[in-house]
Amino acid sequence: MRHRSRERTLAAAQQGAVDELDLRILGALTDDPQAPIKDVAQALGIPASTCAFRLRTLRGRGVISGSRLEIDPAAVGAPVQAMIRVRLGNHSRDGVEALFDALVATRGVLQVFHIAGADDFLVHVAVADAAALRDIVLERITVHDIVRATETQLVFELREGAGVLPRA
Repeated sequence: MRHRSRERTLAAAQQGAVDELDLRILGALTDDPQAPIKDVAQALGIPASTCAFRLRTLRGRGVISGSRLEIDPAAVGAPVQAMIRVRLGNHSRDGVEALFDALVATRGVLQVFHIAGADDFLVHVAVADAAALRDIVLERITVHDIVRATETQLVFELREGAGVLPRA
């Protein structure tokens, strides 16, 4: 799935940047993702058919990819969030890909970032308690021969950033 997302991003870039109307539509949907097309169109002063066509085009180009259901981890029994920094001992392509694939398939893992710098991966997790956090580190991460070290940092509070679009 990760590779498909990268391909969609490249395809969108090749088909040209979004224009001002596209940005306005995306901004309106960012503020209210469940808004009906007719309401978005009315708020922007454009015909609903134009809004619907633009949205289909944005999806077709990969600018909008899928839709996400956002679940509060604490509400489903995973109130403890942490960031796990993973440092590798070697960087073989096969080893990195195998670890990446294993991490994203691990229950409790919210996001995995393959990064540059002193660490190689940041793994954002949500778990039930400290024991479950320990189990992810010991049973899902450090079992990989490629992993040299980990460091776990608890998340006290999480807030969403402004994102890439201007907000109203």
